[in-house]
Amino acid sequence: MRHAITAPRRPTRRIAVGSVGVGGDSPISVQSMTNTDTRDAVATLAQVRALAEAGADLVRISCPDWEATQALGRIRRESPVPLIADIHFDYRLALAALEQGVDGLRLNPGNIGGRERVAEVVRAARERRVPIRIGVNAGSLEKELLERFGEPTPEAMVESALNHIRILEDLDYREIKVSLKASGVGMTVAAYRLLARQVDYPLHLGITEAGGLIPGSVKSAVGLGLLLAEGIGDTLRVSLSADPVEEVRVGFEILKSLELRFRGVNIISCPTCARQRFPVIEVVAALEKRLAHIRTPISLSVIGCVVNGPGEARESAIGVVGGDGGHLLYLEGETAGKLNPEELVERLAQLVEQRAGEGRGGGDGTL
Repeated sequence: MRHAITAPRRPTRRIAVGSVGVGGDSPISVQSMTNTDTRDAVATLAQVRALAEAGADLVRISCPDWEATQALGRIRRESPVPLIADIHFDYRLALAALEQGVDGLRLNPGNIGGRERVAEVVRAARERRVPIRIGVNAGSLEKELLERFGEPTPEAMVESALNHIRILEDLDYREIKVSLKASGVGMTVAAYRLLARQVDYPLHLGITEAGGLIPGSVKSAVGLGLLLAEGIGDTLRVSLSADPVEEVRVGFEILKSLELRFRGVNIISCPTCARQRFPVIEVVAALEKRLAHIRTPISLSVIGCVVNGPGEARESAIGVVGGDGGHLLYLEGETAGKLNPEELVERLAQLVEQRAGEGRGGGDGTL
């Protein structure tokens, strides 16, 4: 049974990044970004595929120079998900990325040249129906705003975003989404709350430079969780100094925890104690790796003893409870035999795959 803990989604315009809707009544999408050398199309495409397999709806690719931007064509042709080109300062790279077939642009129109250059990019984006994300970062605010506000503040970030928005609106272009990222949770949350009251564009959420896997995941879960619970946010990226695949996994876990989106296996497991009858930590780690390809939402409880085990198992599609002389298997809340220790991981994995209709290597389970 679901217990809603979030406010209704903030009403926004809906834009389309390739086949993925953002804003409006579209599901909250999960993004990541490649960290390969974009000029190496083979390596970059391999990472795009890995991110898509992990569940990424959208992938952003940095285009620091002409050679990298030219590689986008092949990457886009073979990509399983829409791609967003990350552009800074040079409007010609934005034009080249559009020619290579990208589905979205991430750029700040105030930083790529004068009005005519911005207008040229907008014309090309309009022809191809490619949206633009305005990305404001606390660490790279305009000099004028820093002088006026004295330091990065939520108000300065919002003013920067509004300035960039006006440039596009003056060109009658409203296929826009906006991000306001800082490395601190407080500043980020305050900035998004402030902007959400002033515009109806979809918002891309993120805590920038959040840190390594564990601290960055916690910081992102707190910041993004606060905003999502208030109904703010239409797409997100968890920024980690870690394998980009982990960003996707953490992003989905945040959405799953808030009951905003469901994908893959939800493993309910105990923190372990002296009562455990099998090594729960090792079993859970093996199951997470073994079942990473599953897309269909399925609940799996892995509990080491009979104190809470039967109760959790009755609420799960599949469950196992540690016991002496064999571990109790539950299917749809009913006992269904016992599992020997040596077959525990593989048998549970097989049951999940059978229920999902997805064998090793993926499937076409729905979200």
